[in-house]
Amino acid sequence: MSINKGTLDELRIDRNRATRSLPWRGIGITALVLVIGVVVYVFWSNRKKPALVRVATVLETSSNPNSQQTVLNASGYVTARRQATVSSKVTGQIIEVLFEEGQRVEAGQVLARVDSSNIKAGLQLAQAQAQSAKVAIEETQAQLAQSEKDLKRSLVLAEQQINSQSDVERAQLDVATLKARLARQQADVTVADKQVATWDRQLDDTVIRAPFTGIVISKAAQPGEMISPLSAGGAFTRTGICTLVDMASLEIEVDVNENYINRVVPGRRVEAALDAYVDWKIPGKVIAIIPTADRQKATVKVRVGFDQLDPRMLPDMGVRVSFQGADNAVATSKVNVPKAAIRKDDGRDIVFVLKDGRIERRAVTIGAESNGEVPVLSNLVGGDKVIIEGPQDLKDGDPVKEKKT
Repeated sequence: MSINKGTLDELRIDRNRATRSLPWRGIGITALVLVIGVVVYVFWSNRKKPALVRVATVLETSSNPNSQQTVLNASGYVTARRQATVSSKVTGQIIEVLFEEGQRVEAGQVLARVDSSNIKAGLQLAQAQAQSAKVAIEETQAQLAQSEKDLKRSLVLAEQQINSQSDVERAQLDVATLKARLARQQADVTVADKQVATWDRQLDDTVIRAPFTGIVISKAAQPGEMISPLSAGGAFTRTGICTLVDMASLEIEVDVNENYINRVVPGRRVEAALDAYVDWKIPGKVIAIIPTADRQKATVKVRVGFDQLDPRMLPDMGVRVSFQGADNAVATSKVNVPKAAIRKDDGRDIVFVLKDGRIERRAVTIGAESNGEVPVLSNLVGGDKVIIEGPQDLKDGDPVKEKKT
């Protein structure tokens, strides 16, 4: 078989031409590698570096149907349910004052005395009149006894026809007259005894006593001054000697806006804090809601009682009250986060959660802050890591790195 020479020439490799094209091919590959390297470098150099942040792990606490939540805050004052301005029942001059401000007095203790010289004189006269009436009774009783004997003798003599009927009737009249006189004199003795009791009561009224056990918070009179329950002497006459407060009757009065009075019911638990002791939480409960509203202030007065009294509680102290509401749901869970974890975004409360190395923005509903912690009522569960410290320009999806502490 014959082979075409032209065909063989086509299959022959031209080594000179292959050698001439090799440098250009290497240059192209090098250029491609450089382009890819530049692209990779630009991509990695423009990529955002993870920001360092501090996080806090959310702790979950369980709650039950009896757990309490604040439903309303209000302010008011400590008041004494039993407080009185102690005065005298009679008008007279004060001769003795037996107390000082701040002193504790017992019910019935003598606080002051009013001049009783005129009343003592009247009492002595009434006693003498009563004694005279009693002596008159004794005289009449003796006369009556004699008259009854004379009547018996007259009746015997009349039966013997020695005395006439007129003598008998005269004896009967004497007995009846003396009996009537004796009855009147006994009534006079009763009246005299009542007069003595009246003067004795007036004498006792000159001694001013404490109406109940309490603390004297003001002293309004001194010996030598006039006192009268009716202020009969004008501006120079005292109407009271002191103000007495029963510290066992202290409670709180608060004015609640009528728009929120539906959140308050008798018996509801409260937590109070005196303005003088803001860190002292005082438990109590609603005693009563006064069934009327103040037209000018649009408020309703609410009485709150303390569970336990304390010497630090004083009348007219300012106090803040948090009304507690029972959660009617079945046992639930709630979470608390540090206050620093709560951020604002377009007027809404949000938190940033660290998840898989990136930020996840979550809108939340929060409760009232307490001791630097805020209860989160939705959109967080126990175990979530919330960011509490980091750059201010963080946003959803940014890569972050947890700062080790």
